[in-house]
Amino acid sequence: MAVDMDLVPNGGSANGHGTNGNGRAPDERIQVMVVGLGMVGIAFIEKMLTFDVAGKYFIRTCGEEPMVAYNRVGLTEYFQHRNVEDLYLNDVSWYAEQNPSTSPSTSASRPSGFLGLLLGLLNVLEIDTANKIVHTSKDNSFRYDILVMATGSVADLPPYISPERAKEVKGVFVYRSIADLEAIIKYAERPEVTRASVIGGGLLGLEAAKAVYDMPSVPDVSILIRQGYPLNRQLDGPAGELVLRKIEGLGVKVHTRCEPSSIISREDAERGDVFCGFDTPKGGIESDMVIFAIGIKPRDDLARKSGIKVAPRGGIEVGDDLSTSAEGVFAIGECASWRGNFYGLIAPGVEMADILAFNLTQTEGTAAHVPRKMNTPDLSTRLKLMGVDVASFGDYFADVRAPKSTPVPANAPDPIAEGEVAINRTKPSRHRKLEEEPVKCLTYHDPFSATYKKYIFTEDGQHLMGLVAITKKKKKLDVPPSQFILGAKKDGEENGDDLDDDATICSCHNVSKGAIAGCVKNGMTELAQIKGKTKAGAGCGGCVPLVTAIFKSEMKKAGHTLVNHLCPHFKMSRMDLFQVVKIKRLRDLRSIMDTVGAKGSVGCEICKPAVASILSSLYNDHVMKPEHHGSQDTNDRFLANIQRNGTFSVVPRIPGGEIHPDKLVAIGKIAKEYGLYTKITGGQRIDMFGAQKQDLPDIWTKLHAAGLESGHAYGKSLRTVKSCVGTTWCRFGVGDSVGLAIDLENRYRGVRKHWWLKPFAGPHKFKGGVSGCVRECAEAQSKDFGLIATDKGWNIFIGGNGGAKPRHAQLFAQDVPPSKVVRIIDRYLMFYIRTADRLVRTAPWVESFEGGVEKLRRILIKDELGICADLEAEMDSLIGTYEDEWKRAVQDPDLRKQFRQFVNTDERRPAIETISERGQNRAADWPKNFPGEKFDASNLRTPKSEWKWIPLATVSDLQRNEKNTTSAAVRYGQDSQLAIFHVPGRGYYATQQMCPHKRAFVLDHGIVGDDKDGNLYVSCPLHKRNFRLDNGDCTNGDDYKVLAFDVKESNHGELLVLLPPEDDLDAMIGSSKWMVRKSTAEAMGRNPATAIEIVAPSGEVTEGNKGGDSCGGGATGCGSSALEW
Repeated sequence: MAVDMDLVPNGGSANGHGTNGNGRAPDERIQVMVVGLGMVGIAFIEKMLTFDVAGKYFIRTCGEEPMVAYNRVGLTEYFQHRNVEDLYLNDVSWYAEQNPSTSPSTSASRPSGFLGLLLGLLNVLEIDTANKIVHTSKDNSFRYDILVMATGSVADLPPYISPERAKEVKGVFVYRSIADLEAIIKYAERPEVTRASVIGGGLLGLEAAKAVYDMPSVPDVSILIRQGYPLNRQLDGPAGELVLRKIEGLGVKVHTRCEPSSIISREDAERGDVFCGFDTPKGGIESDMVIFAIGIKPRDDLARKSGIKVAPRGGIEVGDDLSTSAEGVFAIGECASWRGNFYGLIAPGVEMADILAFNLTQTEGTAAHVPRKMNTPDLSTRLKLMGVDVASFGDYFADVRAPKSTPVPANAPDPIAEGEVAINRTKPSRHRKLEEEPVKCLTYHDPFSATYKKYIFTEDGQHLMGLVAITKKKKKLDVPPSQFILGAKKDGEENGDDLDDDATICSCHNVSKGAIAGCVKNGMTELAQIKGKTKAGAGCGGCVPLVTAIFKSEMKKAGHTLVNHLCPHFKMSRMDLFQVVKIKRLRDLRSIMDTVGAKGSVGCEICKPAVASILSSLYNDHVMKPEHHGSQDTNDRFLANIQRNGTFSVVPRIPGGEIHPDKLVAIGKIAKEYGLYTKITGGQRIDMFGAQKQDLPDIWTKLHAAGLESGHAYGKSLRTVKSCVGTTWCRFGVGDSVGLAIDLENRYRGVRKHWWLKPFAGPHKFKGGVSGCVRECAEAQSKDFGLIATDKGWNIFIGGNGGAKPRHAQLFAQDVPPSKVVRIIDRYLMFYIRTADRLVRTAPWVESFEGGVEKLRRILIKDELGICADLEAEMDSLIGTYEDEWKRAVQDPDLRKQFRQFVNTDERRPAIETISERGQNRAADWPKNFPGEKFDASNLRTPKSEWKWIPLATVSDLQRNEKNTTSAAVRYGQDSQLAIFHVPGRGYYATQQMCPHKRAFVLDHGIVGDDKDGNLYVSCPLHKRNFRLDNGDCTNGDDYKVLAFDVKESNHGELLVLLPPEDDLDAMIGSSKWMVRKSTAEAMGRNPATAIEIVAPSGEVTEGNKGGDSCGGGATGCGSSALEW
């Protein structure tokens, strides 16, 4: 989301006039100006806000980019999701919460330093160090007492190309910011661009190469490096050679010892000067685009201009206290030069921020601390990229630099015995005694598995100098050196118990194990609280598993129980709730809530779907019955997956991927009749997108007539059983994979309705695959259950999946006769259903199962527990009650009524404009960011005193019942859409139909719930933004608000809504004004499928709302292809 803020306290001027919650005017406080809002700048601000408990400081910061601080370490992830918000280190709302004028409660909750934020292409042009004033590009001037320069760095360029030349030549890029990435993406998608080169083989170079390598439009990627192998600053020769071979094995060309002398360009009539390759001493190299990633250059131009001393090699010269040559001016991060060095990693910058914030806040007063000083920073790196997993920690070149040995106490015990592993040490000098030799190296090199490890120890073998992060203090070892190579002699889960409290867990934010443990000791019992307090896991994310393990371990030590409550309405687990409902024979949400939940409450978007699933499994009522309908998620509510434009997808079941031509023709005819976008899915079936809700019953009526049934793509159910053609057609097939896949899919299609038939929380979706031979064309080993034909039967594999964390399935049973296959899978699936926790796929379930696959074999094949017959009987019972939910829905007139768009008119209104792409219709793209919108009745022309009661619906339209909430959409005037809700015992409510988060007209589809204070809200079905029904406030997003209206019931059963005149309301929330439209950028020669036009209430398109990028995917976390430092 593009941000342009100017937050100043209590409506005062930009110079900081006004007061704060402590009664101290900001001008009376110490004014801190932070120039630069990058990762280091925000780290300093966060630490200041934490440390300044006395409220002595007012912090103001500015940034030149049109967004708040984001994670530059995760830039490569941007190529996947294309959404800068996913990289934000703090939500936009966080900044407003730190400002007293926008967050009145701040002073009461945290009387510490407040924050002023100035963003949107704002540059500091000059620093008047004599008068302590900064001047900005927007003609603002700000007084400061302390100025912190966190201006970061720019990408360095080789001598043969100047920055001006790099800007002029098309196809030349650097890799530093979101703007750089967007330019790379746009250029790489040009049809003539098929070859890309990256200059630089360091961490940044490999990150850039990975990003381009993953772009399908650029098949030819090469890396040019001056050295003989990549990562020469982190690795020695043998390790670097392994990395080189792994990268080349991916098909990426690596030109080693290659030093281009110049770039080659050509004149293009349309684009001007265009890059086309390099000149090198060995000859020319052709390429269509180049990314320079050879290093960084500190941004010290502002300091130079302001007369602040700059280091000879670049960077703002700082002392051990990070002060510059100017009084009251400090520098941190990549722009700072400490002892002649500047650092391009995040950890040293965060360390600088921590030292400076500490010294400003903790070194005065009665409990003053000795000021901290900058020490040699931790340069540990970890790379997981392009199939390479590399780590270097501590003093990893200690054997080359030969530092002095770590002193060993005179009374030290005998060295720990070493295992039988070959020891290599640096060659002793004939002029030195043996005890003066500083280090020994323990090396393991396996060329067959491409594994290389080198550990550097002190001469006595008791201190580890390099490779692992906990050795920054050259900590004495309590294990033999050989254990680092051979591993510990005992098995056990990694929980951090063997680490000291001072061991660094998160190197990005310098968080120790003791800090995490201290949070638990101080009363924090939720992992999210600890992450927010310490920032552990907020950098690269690589430490999250260890942070979680330490949290759980400390919780156990403290005697805490990990809470597993379903939600605030039910103080019990889902397992316990199931048992209570079953034993007490409760049959609806109202009776369940009053008996075991928060009596009188409505429920929420968490517990209502859970209760609905329990009731469905126990009593098999149709999910669309009025008493259950309001508890369903939208997908279950309308038996289809809701899409981003409020339409739905239709997915008929195609067992095993086999379909008769007549059915294929029927799907095509139906798709053409209703203008549906069709796509083959990864599960070998056909998905039809863009179905209007009111068309769903008719579509399914025609699909049923063609012999097709629901594919249950909307439920936690069996999705598909994928197959190859097997012996049906393939000359290599040894098994009938198609026939078996069809049998299995038809057998387990009924699992959905009863997946809660167990005393534990429900599992996840599951998929199958059947391959007719070992060539494995059906990818059965990446499925929850998979079968591969052998000449003796079938090999059964379990616990595989694709997705964000792909798992390879494990062999469960070998050469199983065809007659035994189904029963083994019956047992496996039913045992999984009974024992897996909620939302757990089979892969993690198998991995975490005590005893692993071998124990499962004993239970499910050898019947060690004597339960196999029971499992088979339960599966038989489960599949025997299968029903296609859509058949009943289309045959019941009352159920069909629930698919109307508006209950007061048959006229239809589009929710989003459609565009044509590749001959099919689809919804226009969302922009990358929607600006926040708050709709307020006070902005209407007509005062509420002049509003009138307008009949818009009847009680029967909402199918009101006293056991659950109901809702419906109505149209008002020419262009306004409203949602009306009935809450048993609470009455009627109405809001606008459009959710402002993504401007989707879907609020009547949302689940109605209440919070702990009894405030009712509706949860948007797309992204769960919750809006209160009484006043329209968004409870989980300060940037949004909807209009809310009063509703009353007449004596004749009419529902009257108190509304302003039609034209007045149309002007504010009219559908045509807010719907996402086709981009006007088409006229400029851009792809209309990647740009949109947002029409504001005035009907004008503003510059800030002109989009040019499609919305990206979700956020990634650990296990993604992003760089892990």
